[in-house]
Amino acid sequence: MTLPRLYPIVDKTTLDAHGISVGGFAEELARAGVTLLQYRDKSGTPQEILRAAAEIAAAFAGVDATLILNDRADLAALAGGGVHVGHRDLAPEDARRVVGAGRFVGVSTHNDAQVIAADAGAADYVAVGPVFATSTKVDAEPVIGLEGVRRARALTTKPLVAIGGITRENARSVIDAGADSVAVIGGLLVTGMRVGEVAREFLEILH
Repeated sequence: MTLPRLYPIVDKTTLDAHGISVGGFAEELARAGVTLLQYRDKSGTPQEILRAAAEIAAAFAGVDATLILNDRADLAALAGGGVHVGHRDLAPEDARRVVGAGRFVGVSTHNDAQVIAADAGAADYVAVGPVFATSTKVDAEPVIGLEGVRRARALTTKPLVAIGGITRENARSVIDAGADSVAVIGGLLVTGMRVGEVAREFLEILH
């Protein structure tokens, strides 16, 4: 599989803090040319998560894009998308059985041992981080830096997604360190700029 360079994460908590709707955020990303995104809602009910997934799907109507849900393989199967699991969540093999063949399954890793395990497992891609300090995850693991990205690249042949504190200023260095794609949350929210503008700048930088 080939991942697009930009992998936005639509994080409900972050959007709520900025007074931004999920649908409006998704529309901005769709117009910017995003083709892969993840929806993350750690506290929403199944109904709320499925409703948000439907809003995102509507925003991307007519666009060849892939939606991945965080953690919930059961809801991803209902929404027709892929799933991303943490290293403490459902195993990628189990997630694969739930969402079915042909759907993306991603897994988070934070150290070399986890990357090695993910490389041997059923996930389609491996996410590694946090690369830099991040404010969008309260229980973030220790920062791995660009060297951690380089080590992860050497330990897996699977597509590698880097996450954590990635901005327009440092995104290129993360790709140069070996990542195939950068996952961005807070880096898309820039004072005085529309989300779509920022996303387009990311896409130009990462081209």
